[in-house]
Amino acid sequence: MFKKILFFLFCAVSSLSWAQTKVSGTVIDKKNQPIPFANVVFKGSNEGVVSDENGKFYIESSKTYSVLVVAFMGYTTRDVELEKPVNYNMKIVLTEEQILDEVVIFTGKTSKKNNPALRILRKIWERKRKNGLRMFEQYAYDKYEKVEFDLNTIDSNFMKSKIFKGLEFVFKKVDTSKITGKTYLPIFINESVYQVYGDNKMGKEKQILTGNKNSGLSNGDGVNTFIKDLYNDYNIYNNHLTFFDKSFTSPISTTGIDVYNYVLRDSAYIDNKWCYNIVFYPRRKNELTFKGDFWVNDSTFAIKTINMAVSKSANINWVKDIYIEQEFDVVNDSVFLLTRDYMMSDFSLSKKDEAKGVYGKRTSLYRNHKFNQPKPEKFYKEEVNFIDNTVYTRPESFWEQNRFEKLNKDEIGVYKMLDTLKTVKKFKQMYNLVTILASGYIQKGNFDYGPIFSTFGYNVVEGIRLRAGGRTYFGPNDKWRLQGYTAYGFDDNKFKYGISAKWMLNTKNRLIISAGNRRDIEQIGASLTTTNDVLGRSFASSGVFMSGTNGKLSNINLTTTALEIEPVKNLVFETGLSYRTLESASREFFTMDYFTDDARTQTRGDLRQAEAHFQVEYTPGRKTVGYGVERLSVDNPYSRVFAKFSQGIKGFLNSDFDYTKVQLYYKQPIIIGPLGRTNLTLEMGKTFGKVPLGLMSIVPGNQTYFIIGNTFSNLNFYEFVSDRYLTLQWDHNFQGRLFSRIPMLRKLNWREIIGIRGAYGDFSEENRLLNASGLVYKAPTTPYWEYSVGIGNIFKVFRIDACWRGNYRDVPGTSNFTIKGEFGFYF
Repeated sequence: MFKKILFFLFCAVSSLSWAQTKVSGTVIDKKNQPIPFANVVFKGSNEGVVSDENGKFYIESSKTYSVLVVAFMGYTTRDVELEKPVNYNMKIVLTEEQILDEVVIFTGKTSKKNNPALRILRKIWERKRKNGLRMFEQYAYDKYEKVEFDLNTIDSNFMKSKIFKGLEFVFKKVDTSKITGKTYLPIFINESVYQVYGDNKMGKEKQILTGNKNSGLSNGDGVNTFIKDLYNDYNIYNNHLTFFDKSFTSPISTTGIDVYNYVLRDSAYIDNKWCYNIVFYPRRKNELTFKGDFWVNDSTFAIKTINMAVSKSANINWVKDIYIEQEFDVVNDSVFLLTRDYMMSDFSLSKKDEAKGVYGKRTSLYRNHKFNQPKPEKFYKEEVNFIDNTVYTRPESFWEQNRFEKLNKDEIGVYKMLDTLKTVKKFKQMYNLVTILASGYIQKGNFDYGPIFSTFGYNVVEGIRLRAGGRTYFGPNDKWRLQGYTAYGFDDNKFKYGISAKWMLNTKNRLIISAGNRRDIEQIGASLTTTNDVLGRSFASSGVFMSGTNGKLSNINLTTTALEIEPVKNLVFETGLSYRTLESASREFFTMDYFTDDARTQTRGDLRQAEAHFQVEYTPGRKTVGYGVERLSVDNPYSRVFAKFSQGIKGFLNSDFDYTKVQLYYKQPIIIGPLGRTNLTLEMGKTFGKVPLGLMSIVPGNQTYFIIGNTFSNLNFYEFVSDRYLTLQWDHNFQGRLFSRIPMLRKLNWREIIGIRGAYGDFSEENRLLNASGLVYKAPTTPYWEYSVGIGNIFKVFRIDACWRGNYRDVPGTSNFTIKGEFGFYF
């Protein structure tokens, strides 16, 4: 995700503002202390904002106003004269009211008793499932969506930077944000038109894309993936809203009274409907909450408009501001339907006001609602891999007819400016550099060299390892792909390689045939549930920093062929055949010897094995981008169920063993509202038949200093061997919920993580007798378990875990306590 944000930060690509009145400033008291969450409104209008935690605000309007009204409960409301249309950096002082005994004033933390705002809020809760589209059995409407990315906080020093020499013409398109008052420069625009159908009885919804147009820095699916990563659909009536992988408490939530203050500020007619205005702001800092206000109808208790901004102290990285506006219109006299949804995010490396960043703005408009027109259930069946290329080549006449609101002069100019920018040599060089950092590949024509981040590795057998590779790439919707690599180890003086080919025979159900061969060194047993990925290599095989010497590596020569199909969205079946040879990569550290006769007098150190397999993978909720043989996954939590049946075929291609192996993998992420995210992972399997060490199931250890998913942090490689196993892993990230209650830790924005892992396994006596490797088989017949506590978000990029063994604490050569770390860029 961070690499994608860097993509926009490095790119330079707004003009005269149409706003007639602009005001920015700070609301303070007589002691010069800021007044947070004060109401700032143009007099005689409903156009207003709420000051932030530091009392700062910015407000603008396309109309001309001469008076600004500033108010906060407990202070005297003040009318501020505006001497000119543009007024920046004003200081507005409010004085405390003389409070009479019989008047109830809400200030600071508002009361949960005798608060008229809460009485209205409870009415909203009672009616929230009876409002909007939920009132109808079926619904349909048209949707227009515009997404724009802008480089912000443009100043004269920035424009004069050497990096923009020769690109000065782009600054003719600099504009001013009506939300923040900062200058910005558009760098990407994407427009989409949809037809949306829904059936509340069946719980189904379908969106049909009828037009898509973009201009700017990319025409590939990387940006489209980024957009889908950022902008999930949400419903303000839900208790929690998910943005950037974080769960925010909605101001309309039934649990909102625990985290928000509510104040009834005003009442007025809006579109001939009497409405109440309620202001809300956080009770505590650092929690994932909003500040803002909403207008609610007095009879249906449906929301008419809502404006909300994420608190600057919220525990979220790389995002300085999130601002949301929603408007609801009345249909059939009493039905309130969402007609406009605007969301703006300010991405930045720092939350300081002067820090430069990128705006991500999405505007969604809805119209032409129709109700109770049922469609058959098969209509809602999701297409597995359908693409209509005409959608992306609509003429300008289509957009003139289907835009719900016209582009302004500046937006029209941006399309032309961005297309011109891509022809400038210097810009193309900057663009290519950032693309390389984001994708990991260097593109030359229709071939990509990389991934560049796998160039260097190290282990005790190969020593320093260098790797080079590449892939064919004609676009994100390629129906076929060739890719491969070669590597060299400077200690074992051996070349390694891998090559893979995939071809999509049928695009509708993603019928794909694949084949490949890999000859390399690998850490067998780095994971329990494995696939035949001929280009894959575990981190355990190339760990530069290891706890203890690990030489238990294997030479592997793997050849595979497979056929897969996706008959239903996110349900994939695969069948295939593989042949592999295995032997120790260095007998100095480790052997894989086994007895070849019943008298246990003859041994072999290599293994030849042919294996047929059938597997099924189900990933409900997974979102993908692209229609080619390889797709990109949207970074959203989804469940995964994976089952595999494998059959060893003795005698085929001189294979050594007959056996049957059954494996099951299940992972379930759970977002628990404000309490954070839980991940549950279950793995189980059994091997029927007599097999040597190379075919046994190894409980995955982790001898690196880094956190590796689905491994046991305190186990060494090959410490536990089994032919039947069961593991369960649980970890939970509170995302700062606990630390936000501790004043000394609150500002650090650290996040608390806890976890526990357990493994049970055993092996048959005949498999033990087959072993001639010198490795003493041990299995966790008494379930092994370990636990960990960690702190994440240290300096925004680092996590550290402390891990303890729960039992098996007297095993020589092992660690009862370890420290593991991880670098990553997370919101």
